[in-house]
Amino acid sequence: MSTNHRPGWAVGLTALLAAASLALSGCGSASPTDPTNPPETGYAVDSNTLVFGVVPDSVSTETNYTPLMDYIAQQTGKTVRYHESTDYAALIEAAIAGKIDVASFSGFTYVTATNQGASLIPVGSIVTKKGEEPGYYSMAIVPKDSAIQSLAEFRGLKVCFVDPSSTSGYLFPSYNLLEQGIDPETDVTPVFAGKHDISVTKTGEGRECEAGFAEDSEVAKSDAVRVVQQTQVPGAPIVVSGHLPQAMRDKLRDILQEVTIDQIIAAGVSSADSDGFRAVFYATRPVNDAYYDLIRDICAKTGAKQCQA
Repeated sequence: MSTNHRPGWAVGLTALLAAASLALSGCGSASPTDPTNPPETGYAVDSNTLVFGVVPDSVSTETNYTPLMDYIAQQTGKTVRYHESTDYAALIEAAIAGKIDVASFSGFTYVTATNQGASLIPVGSIVTKKGEEPGYYSMAIVPKDSAIQSLAEFRGLKVCFVDPSSTSGYLFPSYNLLEQGIDPETDVTPVFAGKHDISVTKTGEGRECEAGFAEDSEVAKSDAVRVVQQTQVPGAPIVVSGHLPQAMRDKLRDILQEVTIDQIIAAGVSSADSDGFRAVFYATRPVNDAYYDLIRDICAKTGAKQCQA
């Protein structure tokens, strides 16, 4: 994960990262459903099946998650069914309706879903390298040969965002644009690419989007774009449904909150022993609801309507 020096604009946000437990307003500091005491109403499909929900952020999403789903199946004795939502809003709707048992959310999507009544419990966040803590970077990008050197120059441009409910592809970019006095809805022409890799591709082409935003892992794959600003965001959570029986919630927390790729391979999950999975997964680290108070604080600062209950 990139650790390039960040200029002065990032100081305020870094302070926010260090102070995520500040009193909050706007989006509120608690969701309507208490994640520590959710209702117990059962499985999304049946007691023999766990539905694993994701949003396809890139073309390789299902491949990236297959070893983790295989591990869950092996450890629980359940069939794990892959559920791919068309976008973040659809994943939120599935969570509210109790149609998923386990899922990979963005931080923003998790806050939005719980604000709207979904019963979800964050248990772990994926890190990709040894020694890392949860967290990744939202990157502001431009075509490699662009003359643009700073976020302040995005005013008036066609700008690629990922999705209105994307943490690194919309919420943090909106906050950073507002810090520059640029309204992300009226001072730029927003283009929602739908996926991080598509945002990178469109920006690199420089036609439909003259600048854009995406997460660091997808930006790193392209030599057609250049980073002009980056912001660290809280790690995306793996969540379990609060509707599951308590014993299954506890089991999923035990196996997902802190596990390494070596442990998964040692457990006999051969699909994990690949270069592709090693590129996106090293381990999970425990996270809880309070970890996402920073997201709620940024929600309050941006006034993003997706944050509202």
